[in-house]
Amino acid sequence: MDIIWRAGRASANEVHEQLSDAPSYSAVRALLAVLVTKGHLRHEREGKRYFYLPTASPERASKNALKRILSTFFNNSPAELVATLLDPKDVDDVELARIKAMIDERKKQ
Repeated sequence: MDIIWRAGRASANEVHEQLSDAPSYSAVRALLAVLVTKGHLRHEREGKRYFYLPTASPERASKNALKRILSTFFNNSPAELVATLLDPKDVDDVELARIKAMIDERKKQ
């Protein structure tokens, strides 16, 4: 998805060429077909080639993915998600201050 978001549109060959440790070309085409079936991509035919385009912006896709994570793993509770993210081993004081500032800003709105 990142390759297609950056390019705006790309063929299977272009996606394959830009992947580090790429699987086979056939595997890339199969994955693109799955993404089309799931509605994440659409395709346009030009001659014998298909070009793939995203159906949503990265921001919208990330929000949708986060909503699925919330419902699947955290009982739709942002507080449970945040509690998991605030593991002291993973979050330093700078990040905590940044998170606090975002919460304070949100409260003002």
